[in-house]
Amino acid sequence: MENEKIDNGSSNGALSPFTAAWKRFKTDWLAVTGLSGIILMLFFAIAAPLIANGRPLLLYTGGVLSCPALHFIFAPDSHELIVEKIFNYLLLFVPAALTLHIFLSRKRVLYITLMSILALALLFPFILTKNRVDKRDWRSISSELKKGDFAVFAPIPYGPFENVAKPYGTPSKAHLFGTDQIGRDVLSRMLYGARVSLAVGFLATGIAMAIGIAVGMFSGYFGGRLDMLIMRIVEIIICFPTFLLLLILMAVMMDYKFEQSILLVIAVIGLSAWTGLSRLVRGEVLKQRALPYIQSCETLGIPVWRIMFFHLLPNVAGPILVTFTFSIAGAILAESGLSFLGFGVQDPTASWGELLRQAFSDPFNYWHLTLWPGLALFIAVCAFNFTGEGLRKVFDPRA
Repeated sequence: MENEKIDNGSSNGALSPFTAAWKRFKTDWLAVTGLSGIILMLFFAIAAPLIANGRPLLLYTGGVLSCPALHFIFAPDSHELIVEKIFNYLLLFVPAALTLHIFLSRKRVLYITLMSILALALLFPFILTKNRVDKRDWRSISSELKKGDFAVFAPIPYGPFENVAKPYGTPSKAHLFGTDQIGRDVLSRMLYGARVSLAVGFLATGIAMAIGIAVGMFSGYFGGRLDMLIMRIVEIIICFPTFLLLLILMAVMMDYKFEQSILLVIAVIGLSAWTGLSRLVRGEVLKQRALPYIQSCETLGIPVWRIMFFHLLPNVAGPILVTFTFSIAGAILAESGLSFLGFGVQDPTASWGELLRQAFSDPFNYWHLTLWPGLALFIAVCAFNFTGEGLRKVFDPRA
């Protein structure tokens, strides 16, 4: 009798598609390891200002408690304001959202209302807070505090742009990963470099996904001469080596005096990485297009856009999700390669590829600038590839 109850509808204990997929996914220890690595990278990237910061997180002096680092959460002193603000927004939003989820997830209407209010309310300080320059040496100031006063620093009391030691310093107690070519703490720059890699990975892949899905679905659904024309254009673009195409596009941007920035790297990678996905989506749509449920939708007069986004897209989402995961790893490698060659993210912005570039002149003497960024890239790519392989097994019925 118990087995019969479990095998009946969802009200009697049947698993939802998401729950069933997760149950299969977590049996693959390699995929779970990869997902854990991704979550860990996201944690370090989002929490970077709390882990590595040259300003006190808390300062008590003269009977007044303040947070000198808070202003620069809302208005980062960085050349890449948009990306830094996105991660700092997540730093404040994610803990608050998780708290609401724990206590109010069962009260659906109240939960959604408060989440919406929270998301909008947090935007205002990021928009209204103005940038300011702070050149104070907070570590020296904290050493001269009066009795009873105190300053609480992050575990790594150095920002990613501070010159705090001699150049090319090897790992030590003060600087666990050593220092770079002008004496900046490498561990601090590694943490903020994770923001660059993940921003490029997710945002560039998101752009590529949007273009590839739209082109592939349009081509596969309508077929005929339009399909042939679109696919020939895609094949022409595929003929160019991807990395060479990235270098050409970045060089062209430099000729037109475009400022080198993360947003430019994201745009170039995103606009050049959609072709493979478009062919995959087209193939999946062609298979689904011939099935009876699509013909039934057309017979009932359902609009084409609704058929494509509410009927076709959910049924081809599995391969798209797998490709998305693998593509993030490719985008991270592409950004690091461009930065290593000097065409990507530019100094003083922290980037794993830029740190590797500093060790290029003498990689054995500057081994710490080769080891740590290289190890971070290896872990990041393996994490996304392991997760993608696990998703492939979940969505592939033959696996």
